[in-house]
Amino acid sequence: MSNLIDDLKALIRIPSVSTDPAHSQDVAAAARWTAERLQAAGLEQVAVMPTAGHPLVYGEWLHAPGRPTVVFYGHFDVQPPDPLDLWTSPPFEPVVRDGRLYGRGASDMKGNLLLAVVACEALLKAGQPLPVNVKFLYEGEEEIGSRSLGEFVAAHHDLYACDLAVSADSLQYGPDQPALLVGLRGTAGIEIDVRSAATDAHSGLMGGLLPNAAQALAHILAALKGPDGRILVQGFYDDVRPVSEDERAAMAALPDDAESIRQSAGARALAGEPGFTPRERNWIRPTLDINGMWGGYQGAGGKTVIPAEAHAKITCRLVPDQDPAKIATLLQEHVLRVAPPEVEVAVRARGGRSRPYVVPADHPGLAAAERALAAVYGRAPHRIRMGASVPATTILREELGVWTIPFGFGLADENAHAPDEFVRLSSMERGQAAFGALLKELGAMG
Repeated sequence: MSNLIDDLKALIRIPSVSTDPAHSQDVAAAARWTAERLQAAGLEQVAVMPTAGHPLVYGEWLHAPGRPTVVFYGHFDVQPPDPLDLWTSPPFEPVVRDGRLYGRGASDMKGNLLLAVVACEALLKAGQPLPVNVKFLYEGEEEIGSRSLGEFVAAHHDLYACDLAVSADSLQYGPDQPALLVGLRGTAGIEIDVRSAATDAHSGLMGGLLPNAAQALAHILAALKGPDGRILVQGFYDDVRPVSEDERAAMAALPDDAESIRQSAGARALAGEPGFTPRERNWIRPTLDINGMWGGYQGAGGKTVIPAEAHAKITCRLVPDQDPAKIATLLQEHVLRVAPPEVEVAVRARGGRSRPYVVPADHPGLAAAERALAAVYGRAPHRIRMGASVPATTILREELGVWTIPFGFGLADENAHAPDEFVRLSSMERGQAAFGALLKELGAMG
């Protein structure tokens, strides 16, 4: 644990913020650090490999003939640390407080990234062969939608050929309750630009004459969802795959955490599509959210203008069998259909789209992961879904034809993407043992 903590601190100190061009060299530095750590663990053919964007890291150990080949996936890039004033300690100066290690990327997912490495290292340095063949695929663009990963894996298909993938970009249900994340939602998004005139105008001289871009945008956005939370985009729900009553019953049997979620978020009430429980709305139903909207004067005091332009960013979380490209097209068509005729509206799809993902319930890799977690936690894991997305799962499915088993040890309350992100050291200790147990169980699959 002491070595793992030191390694995690060293990696967190590298501000590998992939979305900010000012940190591109830091992402490259994180790639080099990760490659050196793989080499130190005894992995072979380790290389930092350039892509169209940020680099990724490869490593392998292929000396288990007749055994499965497993790709371990993770990412070393992180979200921006803003707002900085809400951090108790600087985001890239990791500290341990009360059994928790704080720093940007501690939970998502630099801690998890190291677990498969140290599990392999423990066996190799003890002179034991690994029970399976392993390949490492660690990227630097997950937080910006894995933009280069699909093209890169397609171009290096033989290099990454495998029987199964394991993603450490995952989480457990609770500090003492394991879980297997069997489903992730996909993403699609658009940006809207509204223009009503060549320039802002005096609201007294031109009020009642000129259209208002901000008002027009408000009309468009209000037409996306009904008062009850149901999405009004024509065709949006057409391809949603029904969920079996057995799976809905299994979700209902899990502890009800709706009130704790509301309280931790500081929200007055939970919201969403009618006819479904809060957990179902988050796990198995699609969503549409306005991520940002702006236009007109936003400085101190007042300024009596009629805005000439306004903008919004929108993303959707998708479920099987919704197609991100189709959903983006439906959104574009809906916006243009409801837009007031007196304004010009441009709508464009945003990058970073990913497909929804559900692991087959009878996949042998899931059974192996369940046995590994039960051995470490002393209780069977829940099978859960999550409302977020991990693009690599669908990329590896489409390009390599393999399923990915999520196997990570963060927890939902560890402030990933937010100030004061942390990871529990107890989770990191269990995670090492669990990855070791997973190697053994995968090797027994034959």
